Amino acid sequence: MQKRLFLTPLAIIVFILYFTVFGDRGLLRINHLHRDRDDMQKRLAELKDENDRLKREIAALQSDRRYLESIARRDFGLVRGNEVIYQFPSKDGTDHPIAKQPAGTAPQAAPAAGGKAPGKAAAPAKADPAKSN
Repeated sequence: MQKRLFLTPLAIIVFILYFTVFGDRGLLRINHLHRDRDDMQKRLAELKDENDRLKREIAALQSDRRYLESIARRDFGLVRGNEVIYQFPSKDGTDHPIAKQPAGTAPQAAPAAGGKAPGKAAAPAKADPAKSN
């Protein structure tokens, strides 16, 4: 009889502790939700940084002629009118053009490699990932 009086409150305490730790609103679930919230806040901060970077790039594209010229040179292979382009093969087998230019001339399409018809664009150089910030 006395053993039964001891086991009943013990069973109730174990039952309450089980749901306190493992239930839908238990300690483990709360800990998991805190970790999820921290991950979401970190992702939000990354997205805000990326959004700010993109806003700065939009502003530069709208107002900075030198930035536009650098994009045209890097992505489209454009050069100034009286520039000479030298292409040297790199170790990975791709050609990277190097242009010599006089100051104050506007960029235009480079002749294709091998001296083909003017007006044809040369293959654009691959963008350097370290410079794309």
